[in-house]
Amino acid sequence: MSESARFNMVEAQIRTSNVTDPRILAAISAVAREKFVPSAARALAYADVPVAVAQGRYLLDPRSFAKLLNLAQVTATDRVLDVGCATGYSSAVMARMAAEVVALEQDADLVRIASELLATAVGKVEVVQGGLIEGVKGQGPFDVIFVNGAIEQVPETLLAQLAEGGRLVTVIKDGQSRAWLFLKQNGKIGQRPDFDADVPLLAGFKKAMGFIF
Repeated sequence: MSESARFNMVEAQIRTSNVTDPRILAAISAVAREKFVPSAARALAYADVPVAVAQGRYLLDPRSFAKLLNLAQVTATDRVLDVGCATGYSSAVMARMAAEVVALEQDADLVRIASELLATAVGKVEVVQGGLIEGVKGQGPFDVIFVNGAIEQVPETLLAQLAEGGRLVTVIKDGQSRAWLFLKQNGKIGQRPDFDADVPLLAGFKKAMGFIF
């Protein structure tokens, strides 16, 4: 049942959204999304909606998740910081594509759940508990920073942890709700909008001094 649901999700929601990178499709196809959602919500695991897994934490809808992955252009040599990993689904997918994933979550219960679920994940994943805005300074810089949800502004603390050539992808709600790519080149951060994406706000981010955009 789950394998057929996963196949249908990839074919109907992801391929039709112009995500055709075989590495993304293979990684998403290989991870059982239903294992990362509460049992009461498993009927929604492959639906085209965000799935709540805790207060202020969601699995992004498959289309938005896949398109953000496509925007991030994760490669096999990349070190990835997964911000707001929740139960670890996004980290499990990216671990199949990258050299290493650091899964950051501030909620202690979610850290425990993600650690258990990712213990058998393919690839190298480390779950770290900490504030989302702070990132994981001691383990940077990162080639990719993936923010799991919408935020109002991007904190400088995260941008400062990008490696040269690094990419940060997120959805910014500023009247509109769009995916953005932040790219570090020659020590400077460039940015551009990409696609419309109406995803839930990620708890743990608030507008404050030290934010960009």
